[in-house]
Amino acid sequence: MTEKVKEYIASLRGKKIAFVGMGVANAPSALFLARHGLQVYACDSRDESYIGKKTCEELRACGVQFSLGKDYLRILPEMDIVFRSNGILPFQNPWIGECIERGQTVTSEMEEFFRYCPAKIIGITGSNGKTTTTTLIYEMLKKAGHSAVIGGNIGKAMLPYLEDLTPSDYAVCELSSFQLLTMGNLVHQPDIAVVTNIESTHLDHHISLDEYVDAKRNVLIYQSPSQRTVLNADCDYSIGHRVYHDMRYDVRGKLAEFSLEKPVNTGAYLDDNDNIVYAEDGKVTQIMPASDIRLPGRHNIANYCTAIAAVWGLVQPEQIREVARTFGGVEHRIEFVREVDGVKYYNDSIATSPSRVISGVRAFNQKIIAIQGGSDKGNDLSVMVPDLLTHVKILILNGATADKIEQAVLAAPDYDPDQLQIIKVKDLAQAVEAARKAAQPGDIVSLCPACPAFDQFKTFEYRGREFKRLVNAF
Repeated sequence: MTEKVKEYIASLRGKKIAFVGMGVANAPSALFLARHGLQVYACDSRDESYIGKKTCEELRACGVQFSLGKDYLRILPEMDIVFRSNGILPFQNPWIGECIERGQTVTSEMEEFFRYCPAKIIGITGSNGKTTTTTLIYEMLKKAGHSAVIGGNIGKAMLPYLEDLTPSDYAVCELSSFQLLTMGNLVHQPDIAVVTNIESTHLDHHISLDEYVDAKRNVLIYQSPSQRTVLNADCDYSIGHRVYHDMRYDVRGKLAEFSLEKPVNTGAYLDDNDNIVYAEDGKVTQIMPASDIRLPGRHNIANYCTAIAAVWGLVQPEQIREVARTFGGVEHRIEFVREVDGVKYYNDSIATSPSRVISGVRAFNQKIIAIQGGSDKGNDLSVMVPDLLTHVKILILNGATADKIEQAVLAAPDYDPDQLQIIKVKDLAQAVEAARKAAQPGDIVSLCPACPAFDQFKTFEYRGREFKRLVNAF
């Protein structure tokens, strides 16, 4: 532990620290601070069974006190420091403003990590491709022999890493808009900032599209001129001039780009021969044919170009090629589950938006059976309909948005029921059974929901694991 981290821990002694929302970031972070003898409180509107019995036992063993249920916020006036969960947004929760007015410190796990992390930080955000890109960057660094850790929105808390990180290490952080929203004034952070792309999404949580994009901008607007910024040369960061800021004009560091459509001056791109190359100072270095990438789909070529632009100079081309040949992907992202009776089943539960669905269905070289439906986050579902008509032969709908998706498909002027059959069922279990009955040898079944999972599950991860359980139970 560095002296700076020791000083941080020491500064918290004698203070009451509340964590509001005991999810994948706050629970490990609360445990980390409690193990250092600090006075920690766990607050959540849900009960212990939802948080997890084992998690609660570990917290209690370290002296953490609980405030759960309907009145879980009752202890906040007594607190000195309050950690909000990533999903608790400031402008939608009046209690945050009340804490600030009382003079209490309101922060988050990721804010504190960035403030005290001794390692070099690589921050990755964007609307799509964050997790795979984050993982690729981490795998490439490890392949090159660097000491690195991975976490953030990918599902692992970063704050506990403060125990062991040193200035020679790398911290690879996936960052959501919910995390970045309050991460202002970072002061020369992160060392490498990546914004994979921007599209209109999460409008069920953010006050406006501008607020969503402004949150993403925080990853790059506090960098110094010597640090690196990676942007997508194929992306309109203004979303068709729907937001007042195009973050291309906010770059403070050294810009590297990536593209599947055209050469870039500095960065990685796909050339006319389908080779991934890197351009820098007028020199073009061939890295590998795109066909070397084990992961399916053109969007994964973009993910590799993004990661290469981030790690260039830290990782050698041969090490990049080795990762491409061996890396099998991230759970819930076009994840192969099993083959049964000649039918292949894929878990793409992360596909919670139309753009992710489009990338997913295009990844296969045949028409597929798609399982869709979930909770509604306000996306325009009609944008994926042309790809459903082209790449899907049976569409199985379930959950809260089943009717909305069906209406979007039926409204398409070129919809042909003989070419795309629609089946509606109640829930995921019935959807999987319907897919099994409809599938013939040689077919592909993909869970690509187009929507979040909250109508039936805690998160998309729970949905994906339930899908895999159902398929593996055949």
